[in-house]
Amino acid sequence: MARRTRSRHLLGAAALTALATGAALAVVPAPQARAAATASVTVQPDPSYRQEKFEGWGTSLVWFANATGDYPAEIREKLAELLFDDDGLALNIARYNIGGGNAPDVRDYLRAGGAVEGWWKAPEGTTREDTGWWSADDPADWNENADATQRWWVERIKNDIDHWETFSNSPPWFMTVSGYVSGGFDATEDQLRTESVDDFAAYLAGATRRLEKAEGIKVDTVDPFNEPDTSYWSTRLGTDGEPVGGRQEGAHMSPALQQKVLAALAPALKKARTKARISAMDETDPGTFAQNWNAYPAETRDLVGQMNVHTYGTGQRTTVRDLAKAADKPLWMSEVEGDWGDGQSFTDMRPGLGLAQQIVDDLRELEPRAWVFWQPVEDYDNMRPGGESAKGGNWGSIQIPFSCTSEDTLESCPIRTNTKFDTARNFTHFIKPGDRLIKVNDTSSAAAVDANGKGASIVHVNSTTEARTVTVDLSRFGSVSRNATVTPVVTSADGKLQQHAAIEVGDRRATFTVPAQSVTSFVVKGVSGVAKDAPLLRKGHTYTLTGVQSGKALTVADDGTGLVIGAGDGSAAQQWRLTAVRPDSGVRQRYVFTNPVQGGRLAVRDDVPVAKAGTGRRDAAAEWILSSTGDGTWTLVNAATGRLLEVGGQATDEGAAVTTWPPDSGANQRWTVTDVTAAGQ
Repeated sequence: MARRTRSRHLLGAAALTALATGAALAVVPAPQARAAATASVTVQPDPSYRQEKFEGWGTSLVWFANATGDYPAEIREKLAELLFDDDGLALNIARYNIGGGNAPDVRDYLRAGGAVEGWWKAPEGTTREDTGWWSADDPADWNENADATQRWWVERIKNDIDHWETFSNSPPWFMTVSGYVSGGFDATEDQLRTESVDDFAAYLAGATRRLEKAEGIKVDTVDPFNEPDTSYWSTRLGTDGEPVGGRQEGAHMSPALQQKVLAALAPALKKARTKARISAMDETDPGTFAQNWNAYPAETRDLVGQMNVHTYGTGQRTTVRDLAKAADKPLWMSEVEGDWGDGQSFTDMRPGLGLAQQIVDDLRELEPRAWVFWQPVEDYDNMRPGGESAKGGNWGSIQIPFSCTSEDTLESCPIRTNTKFDTARNFTHFIKPGDRLIKVNDTSSAAAVDANGKGASIVHVNSTTEARTVTVDLSRFGSVSRNATVTPVVTSADGKLQQHAAIEVGDRRATFTVPAQSVTSFVVKGVSGVAKDAPLLRKGHTYTLTGVQSGKALTVADDGTGLVIGAGDGSAAQQWRLTAVRPDSGVRQRYVFTNPVQGGRLAVRDDVPVAKAGTGRRDAAAEWILSSTGDGTWTLVNAATGRLLEVGGQATDEGAAVTTWPPDSGANQRWTVTDVTAAGQ
């Protein structure tokens, strides 16, 4: 199956259009120097710290696909262009929801688009009381033509998609404790019946394989959960005994039950003859993800091929980053959305700025291989004032009524875009699949080097109400051509993706004044490689490691093997010579630290860090993966144990023990790394 190639290019004025309005965007000259002083920032991308190849930008298809898959052709096509075409969001990842589906005799009480049809076929007359009829091995119990609306989208976009994932919000009603797909009567109790675990696994595997065969696609991953260890998912019954809420499919599953599902899913996928790997667990925030991941035994973690996390909560992103590095597994930010405003608006810049900063922070702190919207298309009627809130909302980058009929047109069923659509394109148009995200010194910026290594892109968010002078410092690149240029593409209240004149680079720098409340993509041409002095971590150099929380240095104790913290005097006991184990492996490169005097390697034995003499053979317990958010501090992940080097108990006393602990984003797990290599060494 041929797929569209996602090329990177600055679209000309005739092609670069605001799709919702059809207005052409002209190239405008760079702004002149302002009479009044403006705030300034220097943004320095650093290609010496680069992530794995970025897989791209994506979306879940529910609920918008279910709601719009049978809309008139002109409406569906316009939506598809906005989401997947190069002038739109240019998404290349799609997550297909395997619907659970309520019993045939249950009237629909879920939100518009939320009642996704299941892949089962119930016998005539089946009611919610009939729960023992389904068999994964009986073809008569499968509906091969299920879910026509969501599957219209699969057929329409499959040439645009590089990665498919299937996922579940809830098991079918006949596998649940409550008998409904909207959750249990007690939202904190497990919803999947224990005797249905194998059936649920077979259902997911069977639906995935049937989707692959019917649509001619290859599913890469299957996630059986959606925010499972939360209290979100509950069903309420009215006085007549009929369900009146919740509003969407969902199922609480504790970590113990998750483990049973994952153990059943692995053989079920093999039996179904799909090559899809397991992803998990799509938890609502990094903290909950880390808690549940750490509860999994090693054999369960081994079943998971890809780690998926949502960022509705933003704490402990770096915890999950380091867990993924410790497990040596790819990590996706697999869902987020939000309002970031004050009522439904299609012109307010705050929602666009809020989304843009969310993306910057996710990319910088989480280091995901992919970034995925919950759904960029939301129900206009639900978001308008009087919908879910008195003021309405800004969820979604695109809004359209989910109540349109076969008689509607784009005039009677209009598609509206808000500023999130505009600012998201500053990312999706210029950080492309195959690029490598790199370190940047500014917390309002994200940066990446092109897949071919001959250029770079920077996206800068100015959320303030004042203009800001941005100096792009390219000194960390190995080669900066005499003809190098930086082209700003600006989204603000005054325009969408406005391409400005290219700025010539002088002394490895280029300066541009960005407007207030704007997102600017800087397209850099004529740079490549890594400057010799750019990497902090260099083979053969000697370093000290100072605890951020304690302010004291990692020190070999008087016994010659133990590790403590001491005043930073730069003594031999505080010096560590570095060796790279897996050169050029990006942010997952491993290092060995050896004390140049005692000769002891920084290693972990029985979860205790020590300085042990090296045996000459490779030892993962003496190998460390270093992570940074670009703020000058680092975490050290032990390659054998996955534990981080830390100051135990957040101690600050001289001689306090240095220990190891699972990642938790604590300041006592962060270190300042200082090069103290002697001159001429």
